[in-house]
Parts: sequence; structure tokens; C-alpha cells
Amino acid sequence: MPTTPPQVDSIHERIRDFVVEAFPQARSRELAPHTPLLESGILDSLGVLSLVGFLQDQLGVRVDDEDLVPENFQTIERVAAFACRKLWDEAAA
Repeated sequence: MPTTPPQVDSIHERIRDFVVEAFPQARSRELAPHTPLLESGILDSLGVLSLVGFLQDQLGVRVDDEDLVPENFQTIERVAAFACRKLWDEAAA
């Protein structure tokens, strides 16, 4: 686990790169930070689970059951904010 959380821009970029690589629908469109991932069909329930696995395995973000709400996975921007918040909370503990 990181002792100091990574920079927001770095997390944002890594999440975006993962989404573009893992989900074909993301490659077929311009993926902006505010592009709706769930409503546009880029992510479905299995896609969210895949993204959670990435957050946990690659970024060290602990995702609890209560974190699995649509608000945390609506856009790249929201996912990055969620990941940063969790990393900061854990570093402060």
C-alpha cells in the first residue's frame, strides 16, 4: 500500500487507459473525463467488477461493498475521485 497517495492526474490517466483497453465501446468513441460510462453502455455490471479489480490490484484501492454504487462509477472523473479519496483516507489512517 502506498504511504502517500498518487497524484490525481496519474490515477485519472491510468483509469482511462484501462477503460479504453478493456472495453471495446470506449475505443470506438472519444472518451472524455465526463463521458457517462454506465448510461452509454461502456460499462455494464461485469465491467464495473472488472474496473473494481483493476482499482484494487493495480492502484491498491480498497473497494468495500458500500462503495459499489453507481455514483462512484458514472464517469472516469468520478472513478478517479473515488480512488483518490479512498487512497487518501487509507494513507491518513
